[in-house]
Amino acid sequence: MAKVRMGMVGGGEGAFIGAVHRMAAAIDGEIELVCGAFSADESRSQRSGAALHLAADRVYSDYADMMRLEAALPASQRMQFVVIVTPNHLHFPIAEAALESGFHVLSDKPATLDLQQALRLQEIVKETGLLYGLTHPYTGYPLIKEARARIAAGELGVIRKVTVEYTQGWLAYAEEAQGNKQATWRLDPQQAGISGCMGDIGVHAANLVEYVSGLKIAQVCSDLTSFVAGRQLDDDGAMLLRFDNGARGTLAASQVSVGEENALRLRVYGNKGGLEWEHLQPNTLWLKWSDRPTEMLRTGADYLGVAAAANTRVPMGHPEGYLEAFANLYLAFAEQVRARQQGLEASERAADCPGIEEAVRGMAFIELAVAASASEIKWHDMPELQPTATETDHV
Repeated sequence: MAKVRMGMVGGGEGAFIGAVHRMAAAIDGEIELVCGAFSADESRSQRSGAALHLAADRVYSDYADMMRLEAALPASQRMQFVVIVTPNHLHFPIAEAALESGFHVLSDKPATLDLQQALRLQEIVKETGLLYGLTHPYTGYPLIKEARARIAAGELGVIRKVTVEYTQGWLAYAEEAQGNKQATWRLDPQQAGISGCMGDIGVHAANLVEYVSGLKIAQVCSDLTSFVAGRQLDDDGAMLLRFDNGARGTLAASQVSVGEENALRLRVYGNKGGLEWEHLQPNTLWLKWSDRPTEMLRTGADYLGVAAAANTRVPMGHPEGYLEAFANLYLAFAEQVRARQQGLEASERAADCPGIEEAVRGMAFIELAVAASASEIKWHDMPELQPTATETDHV
C-alpha cells in the first residue's frame, strides 16, 4: 500500500518544530514528504527542499502556488494533506487555502491567531468535509492514554481536583533582543496573537487536562504577567479552574522559571484515588490510593489497556519519548486519510487525536485567560462552543 503523501508549509532551515514534525511523520514509514513551501524566501525554501531530497519543482516559496500546482497534479502524485508549521498568524490562511483546494490539514497549535478565525475554520472544515488535525503531542504518550482510560472506567471515582503545570526557563532573559528567532516571533503580538506563554504552552496544559480527565473547563480565574522588561506578551501565568462536574483545579505555565527544561506535570484526584504523570519521566504513571501502596505503571507492560498498547512500539524497558508520542498523532492522521480515500470508517485508535473541536476550545481558552487576567471580576465563564457535524471525523 502506498505511503500517504504529505506537504509542509514552514519548517525550513533554522526552524525547530519543522524537523520534529518530519521525524515524527517518518517513524512508522506510513508517510512520505513529497513537497513543501518551507520559506517565503525562494532560495531558502529551495535549499531546505534540496536538503530533504525533494525535486526542485515540488519546492515552493508561496503556499498559494503550492496549493494550486499540487492540485493540478495527477491524484496519484499530489500531496494528500498539508502540515502547517509556521508562526501562528499564518495558520488560518494556509489552512483555509489547503481545505479549499481539497487537501486535508494537520496544523501546529494554536490553530489560528484568534477565536474568530478558529470559528471560521470550523465552518470551512464542515463545508469541505475534509479532515483537520491539531498537534497536541502530549496526548500521544501511551501512559497518558492509560490515565485517560482508567479515569473513564471510574477507577479514581468522581474527579475532585486537577493540577497541571508546564514550566520552562528558556525565556528567563531577553532572548528576543539577542536575535533568537523562536523567541522573537513568540513574543510578537502580530505573529503570536494576544498571549505569549499561555498561548504557547499553557494551552497544551489545558488540552491535556481535558483529554485525560474527560472534563471540560467551565470557568477560570487568571493572573498573567510579563517579568522581562519590554515584552508585550505574558511570559508567566497562573489560573484557577472550575470544571463542568464541579471539580476544581489549578494551571500554572511559565517560560521564566530558571533551570526548568520542559517540565509538564499532571495530577488528577478523585474520591477513590489519584494519579500523577511527568513529561520528564513519561514512561512512568503513578496511581495513588488511601488503602493500599502507591502503584507504579510502566510503558510497554502487559497489564496496560488497549489504548496504551496501540500507541506503544517497543517492549517494556525501552523508553519511548516525545518523538514517538508525536508520531502517534501522525500515524492516526495517516490512518484517517487512508480510510477516507478508501471510503472506510476510521478505527477508534485513529480517531483518538485532537481535531477541530480542540482547535476552537484552545483559542477560546487563550482569549479567556487574557481577558480574565485583565479583569477585576474573579470568575469568567468559558464560552459555549457548539461541536460541528465533523467532530466524529477529526483526527
